[in-house]
Amino acid sequence: MGWVFLFIAIVLEVCGTTSMKLSEGLTRLAPSIAMFVFYGFAFTMLSFSLKTIELGIAYAIWSGLGTALIAVIGITWFGESTSIYKIASILLIIIGVLGLNLGPGARA
Repeated sequence: MGWVFLFIAIVLEVCGTTSMKLSEGLTRLAPSIAMFVFYGFAFTMLSFSLKTIELGIAYAIWSGLGTALIAVIGITWFGESTSIYKIASILLIIIGVLGLNLGPGARA
């Protein structure tokens, strides 16, 4: 169940970060409130995931996949710049997360 909580935490964190962008520096009420709600639930889900997943693994996956997803959202939805270096870096983040889960000493 910890992995389900972790996945939900990642989705909520991405929603919170997207809301942060949409809040335009906390000047728009609805996205500003949504940001705090999403982040609150994201940390709650992350906390639940720590009952069965090691802290270092959970946090690395949460922050790494969240970062990669936000970079993709920035490129696709907000028209942020892209380059081969940015795409390669996103892929390296994903490879790093996979390595944490599949490498020696990884446990479910």
